[in-house]
Amino acid sequence: MADTESRTGSQTRATTASEGITRRRLIGTAGATGVALGAVGAGAGYAAAASNKLEQTTALTSLGADAVMFHGKHQPGITTPLQARGHLVAFDLAAGAGRKEAAALLRRWSATAERLMAGEAATNDDTDVARDAGPSSLTVTFGFGHSFFSRTGLEKQRPTALDPLPDFFSDHLDKARSNGDLWVQIGANDSLVAFHALRALQKDAGKAAKVRWQMNGFNRSPGATAHPMTTRNLMGQMDGTNNPKPADADFDKRIFVPESGSPAWMVNGSYVVVRRIRMLLDDWEKQSTAAQESVIGRKKSTGAPLTGGDETTEPDLEKTDAGGNLVIPLNAHARITRPDQNGGAAMLRRPFSYHDGFDPDGAPDAGLLFICWQADPLRGFVPVQRKLDRGDALSQFIRHEASGLFAVPGGAEKGGYVGQALLEG
Repeated sequence: MADTESRTGSQTRATTASEGITRRRLIGTAGATGVALGAVGAGAGYAAAASNKLEQTTALTSLGADAVMFHGKHQPGITTPLQARGHLVAFDLAAGAGRKEAAALLRRWSATAERLMAGEAATNDDTDVARDAGPSSLTVTFGFGHSFFSRTGLEKQRPTALDPLPDFFSDHLDKARSNGDLWVQIGANDSLVAFHALRALQKDAGKAAKVRWQMNGFNRSPGATAHPMTTRNLMGQMDGTNNPKPADADFDKRIFVPESGSPAWMVNGSYVVVRRIRMLLDDWEKQSTAAQESVIGRKKSTGAPLTGGDETTEPDLEKTDAGGNLVIPLNAHARITRPDQNGGAAMLRRPFSYHDGFDPDGAPDAGLLFICWQADPLRGFVPVQRKLDRGDALSQFIRHEASGLFAVPGGAEKGGYVGQALLEG
């Protein structure tokens, strides 16, 4: 749980009525009166639907109209702003399925993702779950696991950066919910839009692949705060301060495989580490606010370092109190995760929170779906996690229960599909 956050939006665009909004219109809304419509809510939509008159010139509200391009240099869902709803799902290729079947599957998946991200219906047997919604910032991202390459006879094309992660002391991993041949990340600002994409892609898999594991996550909805701010996790802490930003001079170098990178099919791609981190909330919530802040090294209310300033202020790691004690303890999470304390290691975090019910004793099964992006996990995630493993004060309140590492190739060209350079190279 390193101290970083995503706030970028270069791939996002707002779809307007003049651009020809698809059949997934938000019935009974008018963009010019969005505030008033918020007050009447579902009633207005029902009245319009009951009249059986579709307002073809009616604009979607801004939330539904936002669309992200599927095609591009990089895949969507990496630098896209955090969405309110997410699904992570891993697939294993079916027995007997190989490179040919994998290529056909990625072709189907890419075509479906392109349509759904544009707010259009799936081509085959659409369920109409998201019929009345717009794109809602939907993104679909695809990756390959270590085992994918042996299953498809492409071992020589497997990147060394995809070597299995080392074991960590804090790991309590469930192998059934870890790794996988293929990985899909879905994000959207509407729950039905996100589920619709999940269902469509699972159906597209057909007999070529089966679900290995699937996880559901959520974040705060856009517009829920008075102004954009760092998201909070289920511990109530701001989670994501100091994330690398595309405006940083070294952003691409840290997050994406360069043009000179190897293997060639991973150029403009990235590597994602996925961890299901359970938060022991009953234990955490017994701590005083001061104790929680000491564990993190930041003020809970503002995210500012304990040494003063605001959320973006650099912590003064040498500052001591009147008793000569470090204001930010040696084992504080914010100290340990600082890039300058880890040889410059950095990663782009884009997590979701999760809640999967309660244990028999009433303890919540809740926490963080940790998702981080980097050009090389051996220089990004691994050194930071090793240091956290050795003495992070937060470790006693969390448990790593599932893990995965996936190679996420660059974006697909128009008319092509994700992974085409690998599967047809």
